[in-house]
Amino acid sequence: MSSQSERSTLLDTWAETSAHVFDSMVAANRAAFAALGVEATTDEEVPAERVEPAEDLPEWHAETTTDSPETVSVGDRFEFTKTITDDHVRSFAASSGDTNPLHLDDEFAEQTRFCGRIAHGTLVSGLISAALARVPGLVIYLSQDLEFHNPVRIGDRITAECEIVEDLGNSQYRLMTRVLDGEDVAIDGEAVILIDDLPEE
Repeated sequence: MSSQSERSTLLDTWAETSAHVFDSMVAANRAAFAALGVEATTDEEVPAERVEPAEDLPEWHAETTTDSPETVSVGDRFEFTKTITDDHVRSFAASSGDTNPLHLDDEFAEQTRFCGRIAHGTLVSGLISAALARVPGLVIYLSQDLEFHNPVRIGDRITAECEIVEDLGNSQYRLMTRVLDGEDVAIDGEAVILIDDLPEE
């Protein structure tokens, strides 16, 4: 066999092996995503809920009692409402690493005290952060205390409510925070935030 022929055979073998390894890696990644309940996307696909800064999605609802940092005071309220979907729960599991089957496995969850899957508590409490993002100015979280009272199930539409209850001085405020699932309190607690001036555009 000539050196040219040997070289061609080696290149063909290398190309075939490389393609096999690449395909195997892609298949393994897809299997890992599937195990986490996340659909892998191609370069052409765009996430369904990609958002830009200060943008709201159509199914979100927010309410505030003030829209100026200069007028923020005790008694001001900030609310944020959204529906918790299966996609939210599975995406949160994949991004946080919290793959507790209570949140992901219907058969497992049905055998627990909850009789079905529930959303992650920290996913639900994230709506408090979403409500505080509607406070005018640049909001910086300083602390948050939480108590979990009732589970939130997939498909529930929940509302985070935050109310300023104390002006601590130096642009810091203490707030009552809670998440409501209908009439039930899912989470309550207190937060302290700092409101900075927004950077000049």
